Amino acid sequence: MNFFKNVLATFVGIILFCMMSFFLLLIVGVVAAAGSGGSSKSTKSNSIIKLDLEDVSNDYGGSVYIEDFDYKETNNDGLINVLQAIEYAKTDDKIKGISIENNASYLGLTQRKAIVDKLNEFKKTGKFVVAYSDFYTQGEYYLASVADTVYMNPMGSIDFKGLASEVLYMKDLQEKTGIKMEVIRHGKYKSAVEPFLQQHMSDENREQLTVLLNSMWDAYVGDVAKNRKISVETLNDIATNLNARNANLALQNKLIDKIAYIDQYQNGIKKALNIKYDDDINEIDILDYIDDVNLNIKKISAKDQIAVVFAQGEIKDGEGNVNTIGEGSINRALKAARKNDKIKAVVLRVNSPGGSALTSDIIWREIELTKKVKPVIVSMGDVAASGGYYISCNANKIFAEPGTITGSIGVFGMIPNFKDVAEKFGVNSEVVTTHENALGHSSFKDMSPKYRETITESIEIIYDTFISRVAEGRKMDKTKVDEIAQGRVWTGTMAKELGLVDELGSLDDAITYAAKLVNSTNYKVSLYPEYKIELNDLFRKFLGLSVSSVKEEVIKNEIGAENYELLQRMNYIKQSEGVQAMLPYQLNIK
Repeated sequence: MNFFKNVLATFVGIILFCMMSFFLLLIVGVVAAAGSGGSSKSTKSNSIIKLDLEDVSNDYGGSVYIEDFDYKETNNDGLINVLQAIEYAKTDDKIKGISIENNASYLGLTQRKAIVDKLNEFKKTGKFVVAYSDFYTQGEYYLASVADTVYMNPMGSIDFKGLASEVLYMKDLQEKTGIKMEVIRHGKYKSAVEPFLQQHMSDENREQLTVLLNSMWDAYVGDVAKNRKISVETLNDIATNLNARNANLALQNKLIDKIAYIDQYQNGIKKALNIKYDDDINEIDILDYIDDVNLNIKKISAKDQIAVVFAQGEIKDGEGNVNTIGEGSINRALKAARKNDKIKAVVLRVNSPGGSALTSDIIWREIELTKKVKPVIVSMGDVAASGGYYISCNANKIFAEPGTITGSIGVFGMIPNFKDVAEKFGVNSEVVTTHENALGHSSFKDMSPKYRETITESIEIIYDTFISRVAEGRKMDKTKVDEIAQGRVWTGTMAKELGLVDELGSLDDAITYAAKLVNSTNYKVSLYPEYKIELNDLFRKFLGLSVSSVKEEVIKNEIGAENYELLQRMNYIKQSEGVQAMLPYQLNIK
């Protein structure tokens, strides 16, 4: 019998070994292929760049170090790479213009503004920018508005109608299902938890949302007015009356310049390039252009460096990655920057709704240590709220865009409770302890007064620490900070008036200021952080990615898109268990 057991064990071992070897070889092959650089397109003479931004979503594409292979890979698909490429194209003799053709991206308002500003600089060199779309969303029209000539399909339209935000309230849902959230908060505007406490929007939340949306719209429509040379009043009238709902109205109201099909648009480009209509356009996608010129950009020699450290995504504990902020990668980047003699200043690019209060404070401390060696300048992207503002408030200077969502200085704690639903299905929880407070809290029992008191104490300590950090960093009276805090959200324009930020400006503006502060006129930009990945992480990612993607798609198809969105929002809140410094709500602007 032992003989057969040993044979079986050996057989199973061989199978497992073969499977592991297969996956290992597969991963090594992927890594090797990535390292080979692929078949990047080269830029031909008399070319245009196609500004297709569908695969660009983050400010920073990320640099990953795989420890087991001693291998480093850098993804050049971030907003910063797009901006650097357009900057390079200004003096690239091969590039004659830029085409924005049926672009469909997921960029935020401030990210789009950065590209709009860079395209305006590009146009000043005498090169052209043109745009075409079958249908313009409001965000895509913002990009297109910078073009010399804006084309649209004869059957197209522009979704130009103003901004709206929808918040789902779930108090009744909790009562019907028996699943509820135990909530403790500080800040009357801290409405991340409001949908679980009531069935209707509070006056405070409606007030801040109204002010926020109007401020964001003012920033948006102000740029469109400047680009199209149309008054803000006229644009607001167009939005109110939906006077861009078809191609003829859009042309009549001067939001577009020409109604045309795609072939007519391309003929216009050929005319600008001075080539025959039968000839092909030398066109290179923006990401291919980035790969093609990246070495030239990197070879720029400079005596000094300005480090740009990207903090993007929710703040969580641990290493972090391109979509989340962790103290591991961020603090390692800050330490490396301050120890590198060539780096004269640090720009922290923050694009985060916040998250873990503890992790925020750990990063805040590392910034405080860095400031003692080199200046730290913050550049805020689309959002730098709550924990995102926490890690920004002690910088030497803070830049924000007019539409940046910031502030939200408040704290909340949230714990799911399944007591009612458990009782409904006949589940009873019994507890045995050695000490009175040994259990802390059970999700199957009502929260005890002692536990609520403990959580409340923790939240009050964190909130007091938060406003103290802000008061110290911004050189403001603590009482004044408390007045403008309370979890309320502001735009960059409003935050500047309140003293929460110093200047309205872009990432470029922050970098330029940092260089000027250290008296450097000959510098280049170095991008951080580098994320560390172990072989086990690669296996988990490889095995789990396709499964989770299929699972999400199946669920979405079964329950419908709107119900899936509701499920996502509930999971968003559920995953925020514990004390959080988080944006007041999952802002969904339409």
